[in-house]
Amino acid sequence: MKNVLILADGNMAKHFVKWLGKSRISSNQYYINCCQENKECLTSTIDNITYIDIDPTSYLRVKTLIEEVEFSTIFIVLEDKLEAKFTYKNIRFIDDKILIVFVSKWDDLTFDDKNLNILNVNEVMASSLYENLPNVPLIAKNIGLGKGEIMEILIPFGSSFAFRHVGAISHRKWKIVAIYRQEKQIFPTNNTMIKPNDRIIVIGNPLVLEEVYKRVNRRQGVFPEPFGKNLYLIVNMEQNREDILSQINEAIFLSNKLVKTKLFIRLINVIDVNNIKEIKNLQNDNIEIFVTYNDKDMFQNIDFDMSQYEIGLFILTQNLFKNSKLKKYIGSFNRAIYLFGEERLFNIKKAVLLMGEETEMESLSTSVFDISESLKLELSLCDYNPEGDFEETQKIVDHYETLSRLYSFNVNIEKKRANPVKELLAQDAVLHIAPYNKEISSNLWLNFFSTHFSRHILSIKKHPLLLIPVEG
Repeated sequence: MKNVLILADGNMAKHFVKWLGKSRISSNQYYINCCQENKECLTSTIDNITYIDIDPTSYLRVKTLIEEVEFSTIFIVLEDKLEAKFTYKNIRFIDDKILIVFVSKWDDLTFDDKNLNILNVNEVMASSLYENLPNVPLIAKNIGLGKGEIMEILIPFGSSFAFRHVGAISHRKWKIVAIYRQEKQIFPTNNTMIKPNDRIIVIGNPLVLEEVYKRVNRRQGVFPEPFGKNLYLIVNMEQNREDILSQINEAIFLSNKLVKTKLFIRLINVIDVNNIKEIKNLQNDNIEIFVTYNDKDMFQNIDFDMSQYEIGLFILTQNLFKNSKLKKYIGSFNRAIYLFGEERLFNIKKAVLLMGEETEMESLSTSVFDISESLKLELSLCDYNPEGDFEETQKIVDHYETLSRLYSFNVNIEKKRANPVKELLAQDAVLHIAPYNKEISSNLWLNFFSTHFSRHILSIKKHPLLLIPVEG
């Protein structure tokens, strides 16, 4: 049991005493010196409060009280400046080590005392007003380090975080630890969906969380958010010159279409150093090029780039992606992945999303609308079911139609009793968008034996493929 002495008067004291009356902390014993009016604010059922009646400026009265009771903390909450100052000095004459919490509304009142905590009313009020401004994050000041490593963020409508699952946007440097929705607390799992008007509690490096806050409040049209900001092209220099330049040009085209992104290019498997000079000439303010001369350094180089350049989208060939070690390594970053197709992105007119599992389809929905709008593509949600059972997917259709109205972007719903692989192969000039899940990231040789369509996605080389990470 810790004894706390509270020397209080005035309106501020009244509210403080009222809060004590609501206290659920029974391990503190409170000794309160306050007026009768403030006493009446207290709940009568509180039995760990003792009322006293002394003049806080009286050295003898305070000394007698402190000698009778061993206090761990003394609060000075007085309206009059001179009374507050004399009270503090009296306590220090009696005990120079006891912790004092001094409430002050006077900016010119300072003390050199390591055992004194001054709460400036003006600063506290200014801080509260500042946090109520639009676009200002709410950080925990009295928890942890109090430097912004714990933050509360409101999810607005149109946020790139809305309608996504926690597991699809989690990162190494920050975590979502709680969600508040409709006055209820939720401890999220990877499959918990974030919705507009949710308040999320995030923990991480303060600088990282500041960027997370900005990402949350960016509106539609900022893909590859929320996975990151910039694009990362990995070029296998063992290819012929025409293929290399074609891939670089397509990546530049994609970067130009996406708002405020930079393109970072990593050249690997270098054979002829002379080829690098031509590519290096493409560097400008929006394009940076790096070279891995020793293949053993490739993963280390990529890891460094990921830590420095806010990468949100990998770009590479399907052949390179089939390298099991590279695919597993890239997959560990939980970023979107663009795989080149036989058709080039310049000629694409339509984005196609084939119907899948409900949680996956909801998780990637905002990114699907985002990329379609950014590239000015028609968007089609295609329910190709060999058995013709469309009732089970109606919730997904409703979800996409709701977002279509919210974002004012049309989505075509196509329902057909057909084989999805054959139907997709029959189409031309489409960008195939698909969830990047555990089935796709597993060994390719297993795909031949699988009846799940997602395992056959990488066998379709005709169309460029955008894989969006989901939990599923």
